[in-house]
Amino acid sequence: MQVEEKERTEFSISELSREFEITPRAIRFYEDQGLISPRRVGQRRVYATRDRTRLKLTLRGKRLGLSLSEIRELIDMYEPGRDERPQLERFLAVLESHRASLLQQRTDIEAQLSEIQTFEKRVRKQLKR
Repeated sequence: MQVEEKERTEFSISELSREFEITPRAIRFYEDQGLISPRRVGQRRVYATRDRTRLKLTLRGKRLGLSLSEIRELIDMYEPGRDERPQLERFLAVLESHRASLLQQRTDIEAQLSEIQTFEKRVRKQLKR
């Protein structure tokens, strides 16, 4: 009988790679960055449930556009059984900061697109002469 995914406590790098659709190299990079820390059995890396959860949170943070240092800070704040409020407050602050940065980038991009459009009109007008 195969052990249910939720009951598993150990994972190989290839299993995590397949599950999260990322390369083993990416997983090793996150390990180098201190986001996950598998134990070693000889040359093999053995990832615990904690590592799997941290990898999942890391990838979620990357999708949100957070930096690895922000992700590490937020993940490191979490301790089971403790008050989540400080972590949630910090997460909210990081999200608000990131949103402000993205809004500024959008404003900058819109300004650049407008400038490009202006130059395109000028060049097209000159070409018609």
